[in-house]
Amino acid sequence: MPKSQASFTKKEKEKKRLQKRQEKEERKEERKANAKKGKTLEEMMAYIDENGNITSTPPDPTKKRIIRTDDIVIGARNQGDSTSFVHRTGKVAFFNSSKGYGFIKDDQTQESIFVHMNSLRSPIAENDKVSFQTEHGPKGLSAVDVKKI
Repeated sequence: MPKSQASFTKKEKEKKRLQKRQEKEERKEERKANAKKGKTLEEMMAYIDENGNITSTPPDPTKKRIIRTDDIVIGARNQGDSTSFVHRTGKVAFFNSSKGYGFIKDDQTQESIFVHMNSLRSPIAENDKVSFQTEHGPKGLSAVDVKKI
């Protein structure tokens, strides 16, 4: 009488399970053999070089740089004092009167400076020549005291 098919698959599954268990044990033994126990503190120590890379050698003290906390900028770029009283001129590159903001392209630096409706002395539109002052807002430079030329 032939053996049933179900018992054959059970035996195959059992063989696979035993083989996986044996492979797992072999990997475990290999990890134990390659494990480096009993390292000293100096062997476990990692250092960071002047470029921010992790190394096993201590950094060279001659390449040490002193960083002042005032030089660290968090958020928008630090430009010094908060208001510049120099009158600048520029051209309105974009202005959305319904939303109340736009951008002015400075004639000297060619940078784009944010302008809000509350900073206007007279109504402006795109391509108008304007004079303005700048101040540092929470997101960078913004134009204040804007008037059409």
